[in-house]
Amino acid sequence: MARPEPLAPTELDAAIGDLPDWSLVNDKLHAEFRFADFAEAFGFMAAVATEAARLDHHPEWSNVYSQVDVDLVTHDAGGITSLDVHLAGRMSALAKGSTSS
Repeated sequence: MARPEPLAPTELDAAIGDLPDWSLVNDKLHAEFRFADFAEAFGFMAAVATEAARLDHHPEWSNVYSQVDVDLVTHDAGGITSLDVHLAGRMSALAKGSTSS
């Protein structure tokens, strides 16, 4: 399957406008998710891992107790692509399915 090209600046601005949990930080889509506890944060990460594997696209992320920090960029495309936008949307939806704040 062909990998997508980086989004044009106007496409990126529109995408960020549709992703209220996300911002642009260091040329990557960035979000910080907070959960009730470590188990909930880890459950979120497990659900995202399944989606990421299906897309063959994986986040840069870290977890400390109840917080998950995420950066998305398509490294082999050299920028943010539709894959990042799609995964960001799925991550936001999965986080809202828990008791995150």
